[in-house]
Amino acid sequence: MALVSAAMFGTSGVFGKSLLAAGWSPAAAVLVRLGAASLLLSVPAWLALRGRWRPLLERWRPILLYGVFAGAAVQVAYFNAITYIEVGVALLMEYLGAVLVVLYEWVRTRRRPGWVTLGGMVVAVAGLAVVLNPGDLAGADPRGVAWALFAATGMAVYFITSANTTGVPPVAFVASGLGVGAVALLVFGLIGLVPLRASFADAAVLGAVMPWWVPVAELVVVAAALAYVLGFVAARRLGSTVASFVGLTEVVCAVAWAWLLLGELPSGLQLFGGAVLLAGVALVRAGATRPDGTPAG
Repeated sequence: MALVSAAMFGTSGVFGKSLLAAGWSPAAAVLVRLGAASLLLSVPAWLALRGRWRPLLERWRPILLYGVFAGAAVQVAYFNAITYIEVGVALLMEYLGAVLVVLYEWVRTRRRPGWVTLGGMVVAVAGLAVVLNPGDLAGADPRGVAWALFAATGMAVYFITSANTTGVPPVAFVASGLGVGAVALLVFGLIGLVPLRASFADAAVLGAVMPWWVPVAELVVVAAALAYVLGFVAARRLGSTVASFVGLTEVVCAVAWAWLLLGELPSGLQLFGGAVLLAGVALVRAGATRPDGTPAG
């Protein structure tokens, strides 16, 4: 589920950038993405709750954090970042959030991660760097870098809240969180903190000109509703540390999508970097597993 979620999230750069090029502001694109995804999930969320609203109300704080940071902030920051820097560079910096997750768990539990986990973390980040060629950072716009680093914080909140919230059906938690994120963005837009600008002009997607609703539909259904629910369930089962490093495979998936949809063949070095990244993820998974085979966190 974590790998499928990463593959779905990996499509957001291609389709999101097409909307930005067509005249959408990052906040408007994210508002529609979150709001429509929340509405799409509302029916299965209602069915999953079966009238039991109390657990949802009792967990309003993590839902608020999830919606504002893991939903709205991380996406607005990412979309703002890719208006100034390359998608790959933005992803590289955003997924430093996986390192923040390890540091958070270290501080929270006051237990240093095992050497296997730390080694896997270093190997995974090294593989990620090979895939994305961090040499491109030399000419990166500092505004894009700042937005990408802010996205890393939101990414860390996404994995932490997903893994540590129990008692609420995943689809209900995600639908509520995305709805909170959409409302927050709408309020910020109405008071002028973020620009809300949409366009109904055709968008250039995958080398073809398509109606604006095509990339919007992909972002809502695939890269939001399905991706968030699967990622949430996976994080509960894997724990925040393992889930965050499995999430690094989104970068490999983004390269694969570019190969399949845009004909951009990965280089041998990129393929090697992807293999190194997956090896690092395996080490983190091994280091975060108890002797009885259950996740350690």
